[in-house]
Amino acid sequence: MTHADVNGLSLHYEEHGSGEPLVLLHGGIGAGAMFAPILPALAEGRRVITVDLQGHGGTADVDRPLGADLMADDIAALLDHLGLEQADVMGYSLGGKVALRLAITHPARVRRLVLVSVAFRRDGSHPEVLAAMDQMSAAAAEPMMQSPLYAQYERLAPRVEDWPVLIGKISEALKVDFDWGAEIAKITAQTLLVYADADSVRPAHITEFFGLLGGGLRDAGWDYSAQPSNQLAILPGRTHYDVYLSPALPPIVVGFLDAPSR
Repeated sequence: MTHADVNGLSLHYEEHGSGEPLVLLHGGIGAGAMFAPILPALAEGRRVITVDLQGHGGTADVDRPLGADLMADDIAALLDHLGLEQADVMGYSLGGKVALRLAITHPARVRRLVLVSVAFRRDGSHPEVLAAMDQMSAAAAEPMMQSPLYAQYERLAPRVEDWPVLIGKISEALKVDFDWGAEIAKITAQTLLVYADADSVRPAHITEFFGLLGGGLRDAGWDYSAQPSNQLAILPGRTHYDVYLSPALPPIVVGFLDAPSR
């Protein structure tokens, strides 16, 4: 297992393929390994770096909260460790929040940004999703030990006994209010937003996010003169919980990453 010592963490990461770098950031209570079904398609012709965020997978926890800004700083430090001035970054759910904060706080480090099922404000999620977040607590750790998420954690974690700590910290992080709308303008990376058509993020929030990125504000014109540089994709028949596994996702991402800059 490959680790980088960054910001007091022993950050686990793996590399696949060769070419231009693409960093993949997983969802909450997951690990880089969750991208395995789509990894071959993404790693064909590029260097894909999967990362286990703080307290997840092969990265042991440390004494600090699961803050998106803190974890974004970890990714910036990982790029330093790898000798990369810049990389493409794709994040899903929690990993998408980390990728978004990285693009806001370290804009020069991100060439192109792919955000999968991400809200830029807490109330971007449906009300029932917010209610579930508010109800989650460390007490969920024991019943969740019957889930595939725990099976993966048990297989990868350096300290399996930290499972209740992870669930407790995730529960706390889900309750933190945030609104990053005023900071979206700091992003310099060309950005692709991806959502499921039955996502946990509200459709109105999705279009608001795209609008903040300059998309959907006017007709592109027959000559493409008003075509926005940022893009939006909605994947059919998917939810927040399986959108990252859609076979339609890799070709959309690869096409976006390989397209000429606008």
